[in-house]
Amino acid sequence: MASAIHRAGIRRQKLSPGLAVLIACGLLILSLLFVFGPRNREIQAIAVDNGDDLVPLMILRNAKKKGAVCLDGSAPGLHIDQGYGTGIDRWVIHLEGGGWCSSVESCLSRTKTAYGSSNLMKRLVHFPGILSRNQTQNPDFYNWNRVLVRYCDGGSFSGNVENEIHDGERLFFRGQRIWEAVMDDLSASGLATAKQALLTGCSAGGLATFIHCDAFRARLPLNTTVKCFADAGFFLDIKDISGSRTMRSFYHDTVKLHGIAANLPEDCTRRTEPSQCFFPEEVIKSITTPLFILNPTYDSWQIQHVLVPARSDPNGLWLKCKSDITDCDSKQIEILQEFHRTMVSALEGFGKKGDAGLFLNSCYVHCQTLAEVTWHSSTSPRLGGKSIAKAVGDWYFDRAVVDAVDCPFPCNPTCYNMRFV
Repeated sequence: MASAIHRAGIRRQKLSPGLAVLIACGLLILSLLFVFGPRNREIQAIAVDNGDDLVPLMILRNAKKKGAVCLDGSAPGLHIDQGYGTGIDRWVIHLEGGGWCSSVESCLSRTKTAYGSSNLMKRLVHFPGILSRNQTQNPDFYNWNRVLVRYCDGGSFSGNVENEIHDGERLFFRGQRIWEAVMDDLSASGLATAKQALLTGCSAGGLATFIHCDAFRARLPLNTTVKCFADAGFFLDIKDISGSRTMRSFYHDTVKLHGIAANLPEDCTRRTEPSQCFFPEEVIKSITTPLFILNPTYDSWQIQHVLVPARSDPNGLWLKCKSDITDCDSKQIEILQEFHRTMVSALEGFGKKGDAGLFLNSCYVHCQTLAEVTWHSSTSPRLGGKSIAKAVGDWYFDRAVVDAVDCPFPCNPTCYNMRFV
């Protein structure tokens, strides 16, 4: 299920290898082709080379001395594009997504991919969206130090198991150590003296952003402006259409296998079962650092894997609906509307906190920060006339309060709804 590795392509438009990796962030679907389109209009702009320079992979070889390694034992990696001008002492750090693995078998499968081994990571990637150096595409953060932290532990940068042998197989569950090794490296590279910093991530990286937000704040000087921004990381603890708690069971197994419990908020694990504290609705109760939450209320990944996982639909009655939200029948739409209402309810009042930001659009999509077409362009999704980039910038720089919650599907004509074909 969620352990599947997501790879994506765009119809009739060849992706550069680096851009394919970034677009794939957070979409846990094997060999799946998707097309963005408002009202199903095909959009190919997401795959167009924006002219940014390729950013090389840096392998943190010293991290291995700390036991900070990927699932297969290889050293972790990151890409960094140095800031310049007014952004030379400002940092945006993006945690890559890519699902989770909850069993030895599924984690072994990941070691054959870039999501479990740095040996298989692309050495050069483009930086689009919030990581772009293009001022037109990324007006507020284009000249900051921009970092993409590659994801290879399968546990949202949060696991820590000393033992290397599991069911007779050699695997390393060291996501927490990778997080710490990356932060140590970036601190030595200038993050420690940053004037402003933003921790962000999408999907499993968005969940990691929730989990590590306060720890990120604690690493930096008190006079540094530090905020966190999670994209498509607000995973819901809901029943699927068959009445099963698929995601709750999956998170329970993931937390146990990776030894994540010790790295979750103590005030949460004291009051409830540790795996419940892997759900963002619980984690955010403990976060004190300013936080912005971006999530589609018709999150395509959650609808496909949390609300309607394959095992809950043995006759395939939801296949057309999950592929294209405009192909859902009236009963299916009502179930999706309940999903929308549940997410809105779970975050009710959050955006009214003095230092918080909220942007919930009613699009059928997942991650939205690493593509120009959804992050900031003339045709990007908007709420209150603002693109996601404008809303995040207004919140980060205290230019405006951002508490934007969309009306139910299909009310927003600016949405880019994913179509899986």
